[in-house]
Amino acid sequence: MVNKELVIVGGGPAGLCAAISAASSGANVLIIERNNELGGQLVKQTHMFFGSEKQYASTRGIDIADILLKELEKYKDRVEIMTNATVVGMYEDGIISVLHKEDNYFKIMPKALIVATGAFEKSLAFPNNDLPGIYGAGAVQTLMNVYGIKPGNKVLMVGAGNIGLIVSYQLMQAGVKVLAILDAAPKIGGYLVHASKVRRMGVPILTSHTVKEAIGKDCLEKAIVCEVDNKFQPIEGTEKEFDVDVMCVSVGLTPLSELVAMRGCEMKYIPQLSGFVPTRNEDYETSVENVFVAGDVTGVEEASAAMVEGYLAGLCAAKKIGHKHENYDSLREDYTEQLADLRRGPVGQHILSGIKEIVKFPQEIV
Repeated sequence: MVNKELVIVGGGPAGLCAAISAASSGANVLIIERNNELGGQLVKQTHMFFGSEKQYASTRGIDIADILLKELEKYKDRVEIMTNATVVGMYEDGIISVLHKEDNYFKIMPKALIVATGAFEKSLAFPNNDLPGIYGAGAVQTLMNVYGIKPGNKVLMVGAGNIGLIVSYQLMQAGVKVLAILDAAPKIGGYLVHASKVRRMGVPILTSHTVKEAIGKDCLEKAIVCEVDNKFQPIEGTEKEFDVDVMCVSVGLTPLSELVAMRGCEMKYIPQLSGFVPTRNEDYETSVENVFVAGDVTGVEEASAAMVEGYLAGLCAAKKIGHKHENYDSLREDYTEQLADLRRGPVGQHILSGIKEIVKFPQEIV
C-alpha cells in the first residue's frame, strides 16, 4: 500500500483546477485519470467558452486544457500524474484501490481525497436504441474532434440543449448534414445564440418531439419521431420519418457519483442537479471527513463552474491537511464571487435551488 497526501480522482476541468489550487498551496498531489491524457471533456470541445475572462471566455475548450496543463507544470515537483488508471473502490477505512493499465492493482491511503469524476451521458429508451449508428453526443465529439472521423453522413440530433446545438453546428462544419434537431420540451434548453447559428444554416428545431423508433437491420437506416403532449406522451398520427445513418442523443448528463456513495458519503437525489449527489459543506467536504468533491459529480453545470469549484475544493482540501495558501481568504472570496456570477439568470437559479438542498454547515457534517 502507498501513502499519499492528496489524491484527486479525475483529471478533467475540475480535477486539473483542484490540483493547481492544492499544489500552489503547498500540498503534494496525485492525479488519477482513467484516460490516457488529462483534460476530460475539454479535449473534445472545439467551441469557445462563455463566462468571464477568469474562466477563459472566448477560448476553445481544447486550448483551455493546454492552458491548465501549462499552469500545472509550474508545480511539477509537487504533482504526480497517473493516467490509464481507474479508481475501482473507496472503502470505509479510507483506502482506495486502483487498477493501472489493466494489470497493476494496488491500494493507496491518502490523507485527503478530492473526487472530480464528472458525469456520464443519459440514454433514451425507444425500440432499437442499440443499433449501430446511434451515439451519445460525447462519442460524436470524440470521433470528430479528437480522431477526425466523420460519424456518418445524415444525422438526427436528439436534444436541443447547449451540447446538442453545439455538436450539431460542429457536425455541419465537418460536412455532415443535420436533418433536424428535436427536443421533447416545448422550448429549447440551449442558448439562443447557438440555436440561431443552426437555424441560419437551415436546420429545423422541432420542440415537443421525441423518438418513437429506430429502424435498421445491421445499422441505423431510419428514425421515426412524433410529437408529444404536455405530459410528454406520444401523440398518435404525428409521426415523421427521417432517412439517417446517425442519431446523436444529447439528453443530458448524470453525476458520476458511485465512488462517493461507495465510500459512505451521504447522498441525495436532487433533480435540479441531475441525479444523486453527495451532501457537502461550504468547503466542498462531504459528510465523510477529508473526502471532498468538485465539478459535475456535485451537480451537472457548465465546465466553467466545474473549474471554479475545482479551485475551491483544492484550496480547502489543502488547508484541511495543513497547507493553507498565503492568499487563502482573498482567493476563496474571488472563487465564490465567480460562481455567483456564473449562476445568475434562470438556469443559475434552478441550479442554486438544488445546491441549497445539499450544502450543510460544518456542525452538521458527521
